[in-house]
Amino acid sequence: MSEGPLVLPPVRLLPAADLARLALAVPLLDRALRLTKWATPERPVDAMGELLDDDLVRAADELGLSTDEGEEGLAETAQAWGVAVDTGLLAVEIDEEAEESTPVGELAGRAVPGEAYERITGGDPQDVLDIWLAAAETALAEAAAPDFESLREVMEDGDQVLLDELDWDPEEEAEFLDSALANLYALMAMEAAEAADAPGDGPVDEPGSVPLPVLAASLVVPDEMEQPSDAVLEEVTEVMMRLDDHFRLLATSGLLDYQPVDEALIEEAEDEEAPGGAGEELDPEEVSRYGLVRLTPLGVHGMRERFADAGAHAPAIGDLAAGSGTALLEALTHYPDHAARAEAELWLAGRKAADAARELLAAARGDDPEAPGRRLICQQTLTLLGAEAEPALREVLDDRRLGGLARVWLTERGAADVPAPDADMVFWLTIDTLAAQLAADDAPELLSDLVRDLVARHDGFFDAAWRVDHPATADVLEAMGRLHPDRKSAKDARKAAFKARSRTSS
Repeated sequence: MSEGPLVLPPVRLLPAADLARLALAVPLLDRALRLTKWATPERPVDAMGELLDDDLVRAADELGLSTDEGEEGLAETAQAWGVAVDTGLLAVEIDEEAEESTPVGELAGRAVPGEAYERITGGDPQDVLDIWLAAAETALAEAAAPDFESLREVMEDGDQVLLDELDWDPEEEAEFLDSALANLYALMAMEAAEAADAPGDGPVDEPGSVPLPVLAASLVVPDEMEQPSDAVLEEVTEVMMRLDDHFRLLATSGLLDYQPVDEALIEEAEDEEAPGGAGEELDPEEVSRYGLVRLTPLGVHGMRERFADAGAHAPAIGDLAAGSGTALLEALTHYPDHAARAEAELWLAGRKAADAARELLAAARGDDPEAPGRRLICQQTLTLLGAEAEPALREVLDDRRLGGLARVWLTERGAADVPAPDADMVFWLTIDTLAAQLAADDAPELLSDLVRDLVARHDGFFDAAWRVDHPATADVLEAMGRLHPDRKSAKDARKAAFKARSRTSS
């Protein structure tokens, strides 16, 4: 992992009120709330804050969980009670004398509605979301805890059990689960970006499920590995099954929607390769048998909150709406196209067109390395403004850094009396635009085509370009030398870059 904070793609969130309604319907929180109401004004508990046996059965009945077949219903009821206590919906009061002397399972105190119950019934969406997230944290902790059945088997002889005897490290498992959820978050955001940038009229803000093999491969297969080895594919399969166990446990948390691995697959040949790791194409129905997972809209909100609390950079569309023009341009240089446009539209919505244009143009000035990127984003954002912005664009026609993009904007809108740019301005804008695209690490093949067409349209391009008084001239010409497919033109570009460096160093 890099030394800097984790940087995640921007996501679009539902309004807080909509998320709160979803949270109240989550089985994990709904059950905890129902038990809290049922426990009012108080319920007896043992020294561990757990319900007594008879009340546990009554609580299961309250939740409609059957206790006739095994202990699953009682276990789910105990989980819901634990969530209510852990989130503060219930406050446990243990009698001081009974705390140490009363055996587990015998009356030692009471549970009463807690402060969180007052908050959540108050109806404030943020309070609801905070308490839901606390419940989800409980579910995540349980998912990373040792397997109870394995623990019980080891304890049958009555000896004390160490976690390493179970080959289970809760901290390692929690970190593994967090990494998987972070990758799922990023994969879904990238899928939304690709869907938005692709032609068509389909929805762009609700990406589909991620195949479990794809998520597992993202945790195992190195980026530089084109063809995974058999050993790596075997590890992908192991990680798939590990994730399957975790995601099944998170089914009631509201964090994700999960279609589990088809259990029939587990019985198939052990040497069968998992799909997705080697990049082969499979029928969608066949892929679905290996598990499908997606974060719910509530899960996207919850994971973003967790990542942000951990110091990660996890932006959401709308974060910049009240910020400065400089903050907007600096951030949008790293956003996918659809997210940049959505964020820019929200920023512009609260401002008068001419004032917004002036603020953006002022933010686009500068000779620092990031300035070309700011100007390119400024130009793209200005395309969202109408004729009301024209006065602000005319004010910068004589500005060396902004006059070129101002002329482009005015010309595209059919404005009258737009002065033609001189050659120096044309070449400066060309170098500035290329510098921005190179910094954005655009697709090399697209940049190669752009460079080739640019040189073809301008006779003697390199003879003029090396003289451009732009901080990035030499770097841009060197890059053109690498990108141009024609050997002679590439050599001319490198010569021009050398001249540009010689000029600036003299």
